[in-house]
Amino acid sequence: MSKAFIRWASGPVIRARTEGVFHSYEALSVGEAGLLGEVIQLNADEIVAQVYEDTTGLRPGDPVIGTGSPLSVRLGPDLLGGIFDGLLRPLSGLADFRLSTGASERPGRRFHFKPLVEKGCVLAAGQAFGQVPGARAQSCQAPPGIAGKILSIVGAGEYADDETLCELEDASGQRQALAMTHTWPVRMPRPCGQRLPPSAPMITGQRVLDTLFPVARGGRAALPGGFGTGKTILQEALAKWCDADVIVYVGCGERGNEMAEVLDEFPGLEDPRTGRPLMERAVIIANTSNMPVAAREASIYTAITVAEYFRDQGQHVALMADSTSRWAEALREVSGRLGELPGEAGYPAYLSARLAGFYERAARVKTLGGEEGSVTVIGAVSPPAGDFSEPVTLHTKRFVRCFWALDPERARARFYPAIHPLTSYSEDAGRVAPWWQAHGNSEWARHRERLLTLLEQQAKLERMARIVGKDALPAAQQVALTCAELVNEALLRQSSFSEVDRYCSPERQAAMLRVVVHFIDRAQQAVDDGTEPGRIAALPVLATLARLGEEFGEDRIEAIKALWNEIDTAFYGLVEATDDVH
Repeated sequence: MSKAFIRWASGPVIRARTEGVFHSYEALSVGEAGLLGEVIQLNADEIVAQVYEDTTGLRPGDPVIGTGSPLSVRLGPDLLGGIFDGLLRPLSGLADFRLSTGASERPGRRFHFKPLVEKGCVLAAGQAFGQVPGARAQSCQAPPGIAGKILSIVGAGEYADDETLCELEDASGQRQALAMTHTWPVRMPRPCGQRLPPSAPMITGQRVLDTLFPVARGGRAALPGGFGTGKTILQEALAKWCDADVIVYVGCGERGNEMAEVLDEFPGLEDPRTGRPLMERAVIIANTSNMPVAAREASIYTAITVAEYFRDQGQHVALMADSTSRWAEALREVSGRLGELPGEAGYPAYLSARLAGFYERAARVKTLGGEEGSVTVIGAVSPPAGDFSEPVTLHTKRFVRCFWALDPERARARFYPAIHPLTSYSEDAGRVAPWWQAHGNSEWARHRERLLTLLEQQAKLERMARIVGKDALPAAQQVALTCAELVNEALLRQSSFSEVDRYCSPERQAAMLRVVVHFIDRAQQAVDDGTEPGRIAALPVLATLARLGEEFGEDRIEAIKALWNEIDTAFYGLVEATDDVH
């Protein structure tokens, strides 16, 4: 056990004179209170470390003890349904997000254990040797790097989560003890058997995302937006309604009142798929802006490690990070205290590498145990003054495939989700198109392209209309504006607080998309045949379509499909009336 003594301290950063060997990123016990820290820089006879707790009271001469292992967290069946700080320690006193000083471990719990293998079997790394039954069964697996012949395993029963349940002999002849829990370094990605290409979308229940800018399972998405554009509300909606098996929500450096709302609301939410509490398949990591800044930096790695742990059990995991900008600010503050040469906007030169390392851990994989699992990362970005040219947003765009840009103009107009259809994009759309085709929407790709073209045309025509007036535009362009407004109202507007429209299934989305595109086709054909744009805009069926989201819920999908014939009837009437005039 190596030892050092503090010689200098500045906020979360300390320098200590060493008496022994320390390693980079080694976990430390700092001061008499045993504060948790981590080595971030090594010199000849000195270490520089960051401390993850309040350093008030530390003084020169206080001891620093090396643990000999990297900063790690304990992973186990007690995570689901839990609320933790940035180092996976349970929060006590949620009203003010306080943690007792020096606490480094979660208290043990007892769970029922059911063995899945027998004595004498050979256990591979990542293979399940048991199961924790319950409303959401979890696997107990051999950690990566540990395999061998099983020497003993307990029978079914209730055990402490850190109690030895299985012993095996590895290839070198050493005995290894396995429990329900194991530790893993947060900065080290967990290995997998094989990385697989994304092929299916993660259904979010939000039409603007699933229809226009889908994210694949195992994909990466950024959600940038200035203050008040609805990032947190949208991420909460995604956490509630996306079709992931496990939700990991990390509030990184957010305001305490926002996290208080999340912590107050989540435990009372019902899982729409099972009818049981949503928290049974969720993990919340809360690291608010008044918590130690170094712990904010670690919280992102803790969250992705937890997500990979459930991925390795064959689960599809969605990680919501709100927000990576606060994490980058923590990097900047610690870097400044280290005296490192600042890069653009004061961020450290390694900001890009850190962002890449985080987003790279999102993947769809074949696990070591042979199952398929995935981690989908959705990272919110909070650019100052909504400036998307600032470093965090620019670097993030390099490492994500989906960019969901929130627009302050839409937000001010109370248009939610305030995702701008022209500044957003999805590189996963081509990958997930076969999934939509296989699920009954063979023309999904064509319809999506049609809508995006129409919305781009709307932006150009609105600029012209502001100059010459809408009535001065040619008839075809007036109808294009009417159809674009229909797309916005019928498909892109969706309230998270609506009982009917807060979630939209793929079947309902497909039905709504078909009838809206059918109306657009008929409207453009009618104006080509000489119908006046004002008569098309006055059709009663247009008003019905504009209220699709609010008036046609999940139980009225067949009624949405029936609107196809109502649209045809309405336009047949227009054609006959036009012929009579001529």
